[in-house]
Amino acid sequence: MADAVVLGECMVELSLGDPGQAAVAYAGDTFNTAVYLSRLGVACDYATAVGAGDPFSRGILQLMADEGVGSGLVVEAAGRLPGLYAIQRDARGERSFFYWREAAPARDYMALVDLAALAAAMRSARLVYVSAISLAILGEAGRAALLPLLRTAGEAGAGVALDTNYRARLWPDPATARRAVEALAPHCRWVSAGVEDLEAFGADPDLAATAWAEAGAEVVLRRADRAIEVRSGGACERFAPERPAEGEVAVVDTTGAGDSFNAAYLAARLRGAELGACVAAARRLAGAVVRHRGAIIPCAAMPAA
Repeated sequence: MADAVVLGECMVELSLGDPGQAAVAYAGDTFNTAVYLSRLGVACDYATAVGAGDPFSRGILQLMADEGVGSGLVVEAAGRLPGLYAIQRDARGERSFFYWREAAPARDYMALVDLAALAAAMRSARLVYVSAISLAILGEAGRAALLPLLRTAGEAGAGVALDTNYRARLWPDPATARRAVEALAPHCRWVSAGVEDLEAFGADPDLAATAWAEAGAEVVLRRADRAIEVRSGGACERFAPERPAEGEVAVVDTTGAGDSFNAAYLAARLRGAELGACVAAARRLAGAVVRHRGAIIPCAAMPAA
């Protein structure tokens, strides 16, 4: 069994460059995290649905194999195609997203997968990782099927982790997103929360982080100024923003920064590293990722552990 089960969607990525040109890759928030967890030595299975036999689904499965990410929980749905998104970047490396994912099989994952097998894999894992994007694409019925499995996995000893990654266009309204996140966060061991995400769906970041920490989660709160606060129980430890070193390469592309941050933080936590070392490892990997185009950087560009 894998040490980690990561659930979500891998999509076909079109990275828009010069007019009329685009590079094709495969990525998705939780998929990026799964790849980085695997590179950091955490045996990982990715739980998703793709098509069956089409070149894009084959490409996703091949990338998983190349990166050592297990596919035992992947459902291949005949007659379906993976979702697609395009990224356009501005001069500062900030992104705009355009999606074609309404008919993607990952949206129906909870109806397609063997629920008993998924539940068993989650219960035996050390880490079960989802994001608010995972919750969004599954819809109300999918979330209703998933949340009991996550709670049961947590009760069995798995560390359930949630990233509050918020994409407004994936939700019917902000209140629905907030309810979904607030239904899961108190049952998590780790919550990675961006202040801007929480504010976007109407939550007070400090009140939410405090409540989840008091419920038992270790909450990593990412401030807009790049400061990090880690709350657990009634304690709060703050890590000041890092300043770029003189001559350091500017940000090229912020795609995958948060996904890689979470992977490095959780991998360090699973190794038993102390809090400061976990934050440092997370910042180090995210810092490398933003200096390259695309969410998944070459293996040779990975920073030393």
